[in-house]
Amino acid sequence: MIPTPSVKDFTPEEDLLGFFGPDSVSWRIHSDPAFSVGGIRALLLQALHPVAMDGVHRFSTAFATDPWARLTRTAEYVATLTFGTRRDALRQVRRVRGLHRDKSAVEETTGRHYRVDDADLLLWVHNCEVESLLSTARRAGVPLTDAEADRYVEEQVVAAVLVGCEETDVPRTVAELDAYFAGVRARLAVTPAARSASRFVLLPPMPGWVQLLTPARPAWSTLASLGAATLPGWARRLYGLPGFAVTDAAATAGLRAFRQTALAVPARVRESPIVRAARERVAGAEPLTA
Repeated sequence: MIPTPSVKDFTPEEDLLGFFGPDSVSWRIHSDPAFSVGGIRALLLQALHPVAMDGVHRFSTAFATDPWARLTRTAEYVATLTFGTRRDALRQVRRVRGLHRDKSAVEETTGRHYRVDDADLLLWVHNCEVESLLSTARRAGVPLTDAEADRYVEEQVVAAVLVGCEETDVPRTVAELDAYFAGVRARLAVTPAARSASRFVLLPPMPGWVQLLTPARPAWSTLASLGAATLPGWARRLYGLPGFAVTDAAATAGLRAFRQTALAVPARVRESPIVRAARERVAGAEPLTA
């Protein structure tokens, strides 16, 4: 496996700014309200790979016993990798790579013997995340040129390599990302494990008091519905959901309305503590030069 970078590999200034920094497209996309919808979309898309989903189903017991904790840890990982110092990010990377290590099985529908940290499975998860977050951001109205979209895909190569992907396999442009999905589509399917995971994502279990006394259920339903509706048409059809162009138009309109409503909330309330801490940390730092 590709070794994880050491803290000796970068300067204190680089550590302070993190792996991306405030001038990156990654900061812009990952701090936008559309990020939450993109994250849910990514989970639904990731579940369509039979082997990758089998690994989650077999080895991530928290998905069944404490799903909210698993989702929280996943969100924390992405946020720390994006907005944390390099030391903080590497700490999270080591934790995740440790969870993947020495886990293997055979996926029944394909007969494939796999390791959870097989590079192609890690690449699938990475590409689903990048494509989902970028696609959702653009459809939601985040102002991004084609060049900035390519720059985002290029920036995220760092995240892929950190988790264990082969750098030469990771897409660096939107066109390469699209080509990847075109090539992998024939191997995708809704297995029983995928169906179970999608049910959890769309209608997660919640304690009774949470449903009765908080707006968690309707809030999540809105995010989950948008996440499913913004999937590619071919992915929606695999799930048995409408896959027509009119559905895309309605989903985009709903996504834009959600984003505008969220942007009306003050940033100090809307943004996560990790994002706010990052902005404060780098406020006086000099940007890194190429």
